[in-house]
Amino acid sequence: MDNHFSAAKLFSRREILALAAGIGAAAALRVAPVFAAAGPLLTRPIPRTGERLASVGLGTAIIFDFDSSSDAAKRAERRAVIRTMIDGGGRLIDTAPSYGRAESTVGDLLSETGVRDKIFLATKVRATNSREACTAEMQESLKRLRTNKIDLMQIHNVGGRDRGETVAQLALLHEWKERGVFRYIGVTHSQDQEAANDWLIDLMRREKLDFMQVNYSMAERSVEQRLLAVATETGTAVLVNLPFARGRLFRAVQGKRMPAWAAEFDAASWGQFFLKYILAQEAVTCVMPGTDKPEYMVDNLNAGRGRLPDAAQRKKMVEFWKSLAA
Repeated sequence: MDNHFSAAKLFSRREILALAAGIGAAAALRVAPVFAAAGPLLTRPIPRTGERLASVGLGTAIIFDFDSSSDAAKRAERRAVIRTMIDGGGRLIDTAPSYGRAESTVGDLLSETGVRDKIFLATKVRATNSREACTAEMQESLKRLRTNKIDLMQIHNVGGRDRGETVAQLALLHEWKERGVFRYIGVTHSQDQEAANDWLIDLMRREKLDFMQVNYSMAERSVEQRLLAVATETGTAVLVNLPFARGRLFRAVQGKRMPAWAAEFDAASWGQFFLKYILAQEAVTCVMPGTDKPEYMVDNLNAGRGRLPDAAQRKKMVEFWKSLAA
């Protein structure tokens, strides 16, 4: 599962913000500035079409997996997160049938708030060699999401799978794309990224995918070796999941001060520090951290504003994080 957010990470981030990242607790909790004051949110083109997509989106694993009809507090909080994302210039929401009730929750909230036309909606279908099963699951996703069109349909966790099975399933997705049900198609991987990279590179080169979704964070950098370059070469948009490495990044910096030089690329929080590292790669189209707090959504979005680190700064960031994680 592409677990963008976990209970461990939520707890760690709350602690990090409360500890102020070295700038004082009161200042740290003020993570909801006027968006315009921080400048426009970075957008990147989807290579196949040139359509521009906001560089920071929202993942829904775990935190959107609840019964939205019986938990009014969670429903209101998640609704506020979506509104905050839209107000801040974000567009992409990524979900999946394997995220429990997340698809249904997303569908309910988008219908309730009337913002479906403002959202770039991405979901997934499980990897299967059964055309019937694939068709049934995609039809169910449309019902749960309360829509007749999905912006991006992805085959879920394809790394290491038999290529012929993946190609056959992609052919079905192409059929639905040609009918106008999907605007883009792609694949995802969220398990052992390093082991899957060669397979995914071959798939990008052979199948001309619209999108590829992968794990990428300061703690898991194997995609930097070749995969991101091939994505650029093949015109494949890249979505990033697990940008905080399931909370590992926040745990390493808990109670630590941000380095003063982070201001050189406008990182005002640890979350922005970690996300800006990823966004500095031009091959990355959108990064999708999950959150259940509007103030964290603001903080995430602000990673896509202002300056990004250059190659020398990125190297310095990794060495600094390693020194704290040791």
